[in-house]
Amino acid sequence: MIKLDKVNKWYGEYHALADVSEHVAKGEVVVVCGPSGSGKSTMIRTLNRLEAIHDGSIYINGVDIYDRKASVNELRSRIGFVFQQFNLFPHLTVLENCTLAPTRIRKFARKEADELAMGLLERVGLAHKACAYPSELSGGQQQRVAIARALAMNPPVMLFDEPTSALDPEMVGEVLLAMKSLAKEGMTMVCVTHEMGFARDVADRVIFMDQGRILESAPPDTFFLQPEHPRAQRFLSDIRSPFSNALPKAS
Repeated sequence: MIKLDKVNKWYGEYHALADVSEHVAKGEVVVVCGPSGSGKSTMIRTLNRLEAIHDGSIYINGVDIYDRKASVNELRSRIGFVFQQFNLFPHLTVLENCTLAPTRIRKFARKEADELAMGLLERVGLAHKACAYPSELSGGQQQRVAIARALAMNPPVMLFDEPTSALDPEMVGEVLLAMKSLAKEGMTMVCVTHEMGFARDVADRVIFMDQGRILESAPPDTFFLQPEHPRAQRFLSDIRSPFSNALPKAS
């Protein structure tokens, strides 16, 4: 479903992505983790051209997305993207947020779009909030609406860029539950997240990045119990202990 081949990205002299090569199979759930500034969010944002690459190639469902003939709007309509900050339209109701793209881009009739949106809102447990505005929702509810909105375009792949990092701790669970439901239904998913419990429970594979490079790619059991790369070992040692600075780190 997704293939990156020797992808490079610079911000000035800063090498944000360095020869990144990876693939994601259809129906696979991949969690991308790593320290801040490791290139996780940059990588996932290149997958729908929110960030341009300077070298290499990226294919989504067999299409070279950086081909000059590729339509950016058509590409993005086929890739669901859930942002850290929700990015709902504040002047539209929950229902209107979910029907905007199907009616404008796919030319769905209003009734058809409403039925689709209500079904998706039911799926994320928010059908009763269809007439509410984003400002009337909690952060967790807004993020679940954002997931429903992305699903309204029936994308073959969903991308999540730290979807729970802007939420209060008590709201994280409801968003992860919606994501787990998607995974069980066979959705191809790439998730940048610090939620290691989600990675252990749901991911088919965990990718670890640092300094713009993929250093490790392994099933959750292997990654969490027997990480091979020393940097991954140190990362896991740090997140396991709240007093990690006072303890010796794995070498």
